[in-house]
Amino acid sequence: MKSLRARLVLSHLLPMLLIIPLMGIGLIYALETQVLLPAFMTAYSGQAALVAEITQNQYRIWTDPIYAQTILAKVSPRLPARVMFLAADGRLMASSDPGDIENLNKVLINSAITSVQQGNVVKRVFYNRSLQGEALDIWEPVIDPVLGVIGIVRITYEFGSISGQFVQQRALIAWVLIIGLVFGGVLGLTLAVSIDRPLRRVTDAVNKLARGESSSPLPEAGPAEVRQLAGAYNVLVERLRGMEESRRHLLANLVHELGRPLGALRSAAQALLKGAAREPQLSQELLSGMDSELVRLQTLLGELTHLYDQVIGSLELNRQPIPLAQWLSEVSSPWEAEAQEKGLAWSSDVPPDLPSLQADPVRLGQALGNLLSNAVKFTPPGGRVDFSAGAEDGEVWISVKDSGPGIPPEEQEKVFMPFYRGGQGKRFTEGMGLGLSIARDLVNAHGGRLELQSAPGEGSRFTVRLPKG
Repeated sequence: MKSLRARLVLSHLLPMLLIIPLMGIGLIYALETQVLLPAFMTAYSGQAALVAEITQNQYRIWTDPIYAQTILAKVSPRLPARVMFLAADGRLMASSDPGDIENLNKVLINSAITSVQQGNVVKRVFYNRSLQGEALDIWEPVIDPVLGVIGIVRITYEFGSISGQFVQQRALIAWVLIIGLVFGGVLGLTLAVSIDRPLRRVTDAVNKLARGESSSPLPEAGPAEVRQLAGAYNVLVERLRGMEESRRHLLANLVHELGRPLGALRSAAQALLKGAAREPQLSQELLSGMDSELVRLQTLLGELTHLYDQVIGSLELNRQPIPLAQWLSEVSSPWEAEAQEKGLAWSSDVPPDLPSLQADPVRLGQALGNLLSNAVKFTPPGGRVDFSAGAEDGEVWISVKDSGPGIPPEEQEKVFMPFYRGGQGKRFTEGMGLGLSIARDLVNAHGGRLELQSAPGEGSRFTVRLPKG
């Protein structure tokens, strides 16, 4: 009973094996006591009334036991029951049962006699599952219009005379219940198999996935819970594929991004070793270039650190009050200098009355730095970068707009994906393609959102929206 299929079958069969017999017993009892016996009572009451009507004018029957026994001998063979004639005072005048002969002309002791002497018809039903003994007992008064009750007709039907119909009814109910039990078992087995098959399919797929074998999406069919399980597996497979693709991109980008600065650093080091160190100007240029390459490596390390935090979910914020106007001026000033050095026009519109903001200055500064870096990097000389901020509708917004090549609509959501570089790398020509992904993650971590408005040839506007407080 360790398999799910066996337990599901038993979960159907065991209740049925307990409930169906109890239902059968209850149904048999209800039918026999509430349907069959009342129906027999109604039918046989007419026979007792007919006998009473026939004997109504036979006054001698109620006074002469011998005459009464003679008349009863002619009537009783037509009735499948025990028939008694009793005088009005309860004396037994005749009986179709030979065992009652010795009690002739004796008064019977029975609680029904008093009620019948008052002109009432007494009907009693006896029931037992063994179908033994009496079943129906009918006491019919014989009433003379002048004298009143002159006699009593008692007809008693035993189960032996009607047991055939009871047995037939019980057999029919038993067969119906057995057929229901069989069909229930077959249905339980079918349902168990229908549930077990997709579960086995998911189990086999998970085992293959654990062994590193190729996996494909599963059909989401069957009960709702099984469909949810298959859907969760498909999401897992898709995510693993995405992670594998990201891993390949990461490896390729690392080789590319590490190769260039390391090559430049080695070339500079070789030049210094071969005598360039003796020439002050050349030595200064080489050291300056090496410093730039080391800055690139440090930036790359920061991006990889954030990617690791994103994967393991360990991104934590050190929130503190930030005087927004002053802080934005400090964050943007290095990029303003870089933009001017590149020959770009720089515009800054930061109101001095901006509210304070509860945020992590390092993390939020990293997000804005990535946006400003992209704007300066991908705007051609002679272009323009606009940096602005404001507050409205319970939000603080910070905007970075450039006059670069712009982003096509079909790529505007993809640029926030890790390692994505845009159409043929036209916009994101260098770096690992992590800057915008990191920026959006950091803004989302602050409870805000990062919006993009762009069109080819019209530049791009990135807007950070953060809740006040």
